[in-house]
Order: sequence, then structure tokens, then C-alpha cells
Amino acid sequence: MKNSINRSLTMIRPLVRTKENLNYFLILTSFMLLLACSAPKVAEQQKAKALPANFDAKNKKTADSLEAFIPLKTDTYFKDPKLKKLLDKAVAQNPDYLIMQERIAIANSHLKVAKLALLPSFDIQADLSGTRYGKYTMDGVGNFDTNLSQNITDKQRIATDVTPNLFLAGKVSWEADIWGKLSNRKKAARQRYFASKEGMRLLQTKLLTDIAELYYKLVALDKQAIIYKKNLVTQQHALDIISAQRSVGKATELAVQQFNAQNNNILAEADQLYLSIDQTEKALLNLLGEYGGTIERSTDFLSGHLEVLNQKISVDSIIHNRPDVSEAYFELSATNADAKAARAAFFPSLNLGAYGGLNSFSFSTFFEPKSLAWQMLGGLSAPIFNKGQIKQEFFIANKKQQITFLQYQNTITIAYNELSALLHRTEAFQNVLAHKSKEIEHLEIAVNVSNDLYLSGSANYLEIISAQKNKLQAELDFVEIQLKNADSQVLLYKALGGGIN
Repeated sequence: MKNSINRSLTMIRPLVRTKENLNYFLILTSFMLLLACSAPKVAEQQKAKALPANFDAKNKKTADSLEAFIPLKTDTYFKDPKLKKLLDKAVAQNPDYLIMQERIAIANSHLKVAKLALLPSFDIQADLSGTRYGKYTMDGVGNFDTNLSQNITDKQRIATDVTPNLFLAGKVSWEADIWGKLSNRKKAARQRYFASKEGMRLLQTKLLTDIAELYYKLVALDKQAIIYKKNLVTQQHALDIISAQRSVGKATELAVQQFNAQNNNILAEADQLYLSIDQTEKALLNLLGEYGGTIERSTDFLSGHLEVLNQKISVDSIIHNRPDVSEAYFELSATNADAKAARAAFFPSLNLGAYGGLNSFSFSTFFEPKSLAWQMLGGLSAPIFNKGQIKQEFFIANKKQQITFLQYQNTITIAYNELSALLHRTEAFQNVLAHKSKEIEHLEIAVNVSNDLYLSGSANYLEIISAQKNKLQAELDFVEIQLKNADSQVLLYKALGGGIN
């Protein structure tokens, strides 16, 4: 009877200890969860201010009557075939653009790493060691004593001179994404990948607009060089008239010297113009990634396709199609995910693991079934004494989100005002060019009339110089306005978000 009671007590004690351990575990887990509940909240993601329904405040169209914006096509927006060739070459050769492509690949790798963090990891571990234990150590005495035991076989006897340890196993470990820490990190990486792609589109748009601006500047400089050449011919003709008049006593040496001075002034300005042509060509070659050569270009401005100006397009769809706005939006989403991941660090993390393989202290028994070894692991950890650091990391992540929102809102504001100004500027230049063209027509007549009046004695040489100078300046100004008009169309291409190839 007494023996029966002892056996019963022996069976109950482990159960009691197990129950006590379970209670301790539940108490500890509850304590960790209570600590985690003190985690601060992520700042609510703000929304950008609503955009006006139209760029023209006088126009009272409603958003329902407007169409969604269809992205431009680079090949159809620019009419000049020689410019199109330069744009294609720049995309293929520009060093900054090629560097950006490599950064896109890096961002894609970061995204893949973040995705793989959600999956279990599997490793193969192989260890081989040999240890000689001292006779006066616990391991040395233990091995010696084990070998004297009658309960082991010959295969279980331990080599005491050098004790090998052979281990070969596969290990699996996995962190359970209970609170969304890993999934938010993946989301942040994905949003930054999208942002980098928009950054690449922004860089491409800037590259193409820079090339177009330099190209049109070359066209303008070429046109101005032709104007100087024609004006020199006109000036020389006037000088011949004045020289002939001086030879017969009808003009003075002062008049001749004034015309010679005017001619040299034009020659000096023409030389500076040729220097500008060379420098502009070199700047364009830098963007193309070429050492030298010449830039093939047209003799006149071929404006872009501006049918987009006649469309009733939704302001919101235009602005959010721009790569700078899209990039800022994706970065805002990424920082929001960063803040959520930082908050998840306040909560307990659950790590699971296991290994299975072979473990033995002798080569002869290593591959025997009895050498099979395995282990299952589980761990729950929560921050307690390092919460100050976690709080600061969360504070930084939260503030970065708010900063990114302000940057996003600022990008939208700049985009709207920039595009609004360009639309008005493009319309205004059409009227300016029409007035300047009429001015040149009148000044051409004035030059001819001044020559005739001088020959008839009704005008002096200063009126000829003034008329020719005014005509030259008007022609140069007309080209400058043509260049500004072309630049406006290039900037409009950029402000509309660039194009797709």
C-alpha cells in the first residue's frame, strides 16, 4: 500500500511542476503583452489639399466634365526628326541615366530581401572538432567514468585521448510576423522601389528637356548668326554709299567712321555668337556621353504638338501623373510603413526553430540511425529595459512620415502653379511673336526708306545707322522670343509629366 502511494506521488509531481511552469509562462506572457500595449500610436496619414477643378480660375468647369489625362508620347510630341534622334541617343548613352538604371536594380533587390524575410530560413550546418580534455576536468573525469559503466556498449565508449565531435544537420528558423513588422518593412521596400522607378522617369524627363532646350538654343544661335551675316551685307552696302558720297564731298569722314565702327561692332558680336554655338554643342555632347563632334540640327524651330492645350483635362489626373508627385507619394507611403514597422517593435516577437541531423563522437557510428538528433525551439521575447531606444526610433520614424507629407504637399503645390503659369505663357508668346513679326516688316521698310531719303538729301547718315540697328535688334529679339516659345513647349512637356517612349 505504501509503495503504491509513493508511485502515485511520483507520477503527480511532474504534472504539478508542469502546471506551475505553465502558469508562470502565462503570467510572464501576460506581463509582456501589457508592456507592449503601452506602444504609442502611429500618426494618422494626412491627405493633401484638394486641387482646383481647372487651371483657369475664371473657368467654372466642374471636375465631372473633364477627361482623365493621357500621358504624352515623346515620339509624337516633338516634331523635329533630328531632335528625336538625339533624345533616343541620350536615353541609350547618358551616364546619369544608366547609373539610375543600376539604382533601380538595387531597389528591386531590397524589395526581394524584404519579401524573403517573411519566409523561414533553412541552413545546413556541419561541425567537425577534436578535443583533448584534461584528466582533472569535469569533462575528462566524466568521460573516464562513463567508459567504466556497465550500461554502455563498446560503440558508446568515448575516446579519451582526443574526443571527436561530428555534427551535420539542417536548421530551420522563422520569425512569426504577428504584429506586421516584417510585412510593413516589405511594403516600405516596395513603395521605395516604385518611388525609384518614378525617380528614373523624372530623370529621363529632365534629361530629355535639357537636351531639347540646348538643341533649340543651337537652332536659335544659328538663326542669329544668319541675321548677323545678312545685316553685315546691308551695313556694307550702306558704307559703300557713304564712301561714294564722301568722295564727291556730300558726306563727311565722321559718317564713314561711324559706319566702320558699326560694322566692327557687328563682327565682334558675331564672334561671340560663334563661341556660344561651340559651348552649347559641347554641353549637348556631354549629355549624350560623347567626346566630340558636331550636332546635326534643323534650320528652324519645329514646335511640339500642342493639341493637349485644347483638351478639357482633369487637373488632378495631370498633377498626379507627374513623376515628381508620384515619387513623393510613394516615399510618403514608404515612411508610413516604416512608422508601423517601428511601432511593431514594442510588441513581443515569436521565433520558432528546429534542427535535425546526425551527431556522434566517433566516425564509425556517425551514419548509424542511433546518431540521429533533433531539436525544436520556440522563443517569445519582448523589450523591457530597451524601450527608451525603441521609443526614439519610433519617434524618428513618425516625424519622417510627417516631413515626407509636407514635401509631398509642397511638390503638388509647385506642380500646379508651374503648369498653370506655363499654360498662360504658351498662349501669350503666340501674340508676342505676331507683334514682333509685324515690327520687323515695318523696320525693313524703314531701312529702305532711310537709304532713299539719304540719297535724296532728306535724311542724314545717323538715321540710316539707327534704322539698321533697330532692324538688327528686332530680328535678334524675334529669334529670342521664338526660343522662349520653344522652351515653353519643352517645359510644358516636363510639367505634364514627360512622355512615354
